Amino acid sequence: MITFKNDPDLVAMRKAGKVVADVLRHLRDLVRPGVDTWTLDQAAEELLSKENAKPAFKGYRVPGIPKPFPGTICASINQEVVHGIPSKDRVLVEGDILSVDMGALVGGFYGDAACTYPVGAISEAREKLLAVTLNGLHEGIACVRDGATVGDVGHAVERTVLAEGCGLVREYAGHGIGRHLHESPQVPNYGKPGTGITLKSRMTICIEPMVMSGKEAVKSLSDGWTVVTVDGSDAAHFEHAVLVTAEGHEILTPWET
Repeated sequence: MITFKNDPDLVAMRKAGKVVADVLRHLRDLVRPGVDTWTLDQAAEELLSKENAKPAFKGYRVPGIPKPFPGTICASINQEVVHGIPSKDRVLVEGDILSVDMGALVGGFYGDAACTYPVGAISEAREKLLAVTLNGLHEGIACVRDGATVGDVGHAVERTVLAEGCGLVREYAGHGIGRHLHESPQVPNYGKPGTGITLKSRMTICIEPMVMSGKEAVKSLSDGWTVVTVDGSDAAHFEHAVLVTAEGHEILTPWET
């Protein structure tokens, strides 16, 4: 069911979004060669604890996957698209790209966002992948307003990504957010203008392009969580939680500031 947020709800959602943004900015300063993803996970959890926030992903269960997700963040390196499990054995090296997806529960409401970081100096191809994915996110957000459709958003992302010769992950999508981490409507990263659910003021959604430099095919690893590109090409992931307003939109997870 699609939910519409009242003013007190939005106060809580802005706080949750700010906490998530603060964590992602903090991790940006920690990402460097020689750091393992477990250390980043613990840093995120410590910051959430200081803010009296709870990790949204830790203990999260999905039907068909026997074990709940064990980390505070999803830490996905290079060809890993999403849901990478933090580990002391996953040590970043110069030239890697690291996608971090994370969420927080604050005052009964969720925040959720993702960012892909360069590890030291990265190749031009990886720089392009990050730029294309982030631009896809911005183009999708630019479509958000009262009266627009989910298809408008998805089309903007798809058009932007495909024009640059990149592949688009179609098996995973954005979503509504509020008292639950995942709510209606689903927000695919592709679509036709004017189709799908109509966006209305006070709806809150997450837009999250996942883009690869190679072919559009992904698979899950044996851990049940980690999703990778089939051809081993690189992947990037950016996400914001967004409020639909009468005038347009408001980004609730301002990690870019």
